[in-house]
Amino acid sequence: MFKRFYPDMYIDSAYDIDFQGLFDKGYRGIIFDIDNTLVEHGAPVTDRCRQLFDRLRNIGFDTCIISNNKEARVKPLADAVDSNYVSKAGKPSPVNYIKAMEIMGTSRSDTFFVGDQLFTDVWGANRAGIMSILVKPIDKHEEIQIVLKRRLEWIVLFFYRRFINRH
Repeated sequence: MFKRFYPDMYIDSAYDIDFQGLFDKGYRGIIFDIDNTLVEHGAPVTDRCRQLFDRLRNIGFDTCIISNNKEARVKPLADAVDSNYVSKAGKPSPVNYIKAMEIMGTSRSDTFFVGDQLFTDVWGANRAGIMSILVKPIDKHEEIQIVLKRRLEWIVLFFYRRFINRH
């Protein structure tokens, strides 16, 4: 029942992912969420984030940021890290995950997604047929509707951990 929400990987931070290892396995495109994945919710781009995107370009990755936020939030961050982007993405709909792959010129087999929420980010990536990586949120202080979703995520993550431990 919950498997549609399970990520392919669950890692502490987007900054801890073995990007070189994934590139060596044939991945070429990365789709990122912004808030609480790359920077704190609503925060501007950080040096750490800029350095990550520079490193990804040096490895050989193309990137696209997709966010349910409006362009006024997404474009400045994407411009600061020199990434493609899609705003008002309507996650968990798979439509803009597919659009992101078209923008990057990648496919389902060589693209992965990185985000911090199960019911929008991971579910959308799973619906689009791409590998999903769930990361822990950067900031614990979130809007009430996200806090409520997090409580439901705990239930799914409980069963996810049991599933992983059995396999």
